[in-house]
Amino acid sequence: MYRIARQIYSEMQRADRVLIVPHQNPDGDSLGSSMALAEFLHTMGKDVDLYCVTPPNHRLCFLPHAHNLSQDEALFDSSDLIAILDSGDLRYAGVAHLLKKHPATIINIDHHPTNELFGTLNWVLPEASSTSEMLYYFFFHNRISINQNMATSLLTGIITDTDNFSNPATSAASLKVAGELLRIGANLKLINKKVTQNKTVNLLKLWGEVFSRLNKNESLGLVYTYITRADFERYGISDSEAEGIANFLNNLGEAKIALILKETPDGKVKGSLRTTKDDVDVSSIAQRLSGGGHRKAAGFTTEGTIEQVLNKIMSMQIG
Repeated sequence: MYRIARQIYSEMQRADRVLIVPHQNPDGDSLGSSMALAEFLHTMGKDVDLYCVTPPNHRLCFLPHAHNLSQDEALFDSSDLIAILDSGDLRYAGVAHLLKKHPATIINIDHHPTNELFGTLNWVLPEASSTSEMLYYFFFHNRISINQNMATSLLTGIITDTDNFSNPATSAASLKVAGELLRIGANLKLINKKVTQNKTVNLLKLWGEVFSRLNKNESLGLVYTYITRADFERYGISDSEAEGIANFLNNLGEAKIALILKETPDGKVKGSLRTTKDDVDVSSIAQRLSGGGHRKAAGFTTEGTIEQVLNKIMSMQIG
């Protein structure tokens, strides 16, 4: 870990202009790790740009530099180092078409075991709870002081990816890092207000609609439900605001696997898979649908209707 962290730092020191790329529809970890890195590079005096295919969820815009996220592809033209955070592949980052034969140094920092190692330098740490936890190690190994803005961004990533330290990604290491970030001055009260205590009446109504559709495949031990585009429009909720339902379904003790399917604006189906069982690997299911992730939390986006995707999953041999 020390060696790759030092190599990445050396590349950043040599770079003239750095572009940071969180994945599309960025969650708290992707955005938190990206904003912490942006804050650090600014303190170094580097020219830094931030690109994301989609705008961030408004509830995460409290993070420093989140307002600087751009959808301008021209940013790639002037960057000699591109750091892609929390993405298992360039398709998930939404930038595969922009990096074909790109001369820049590509830094790939991620904690998903299905990562495709697409970078010039690849640092993949599946045992980490989050990419934000990895960024803490990056700063630690390079003896870089973490300020309060960086600490708040990193703690946001750890809290969201561990679902408030309640899901299987939680580890002794992640708890230790979180404690250190709090000691530095991470604003836990602000994080809780913006990230945890943010449910609206319409969002809870949407959750109620989704839960009313819960169904179970007994032979697979699979509990599943879905959200349509009409649901999002009816309740005025964006796709990113509806995140969290999949993690909530992990509270079901009678299911081996929890699945939620969502229709995307471009006519595809996005799936989120969760499990708490040690003998189930949901990333293997996601990979068969061109996705990826962790053993206990994974996702995919695929062509077809909700019914077609469900039928495909039901026909799989799930061990």
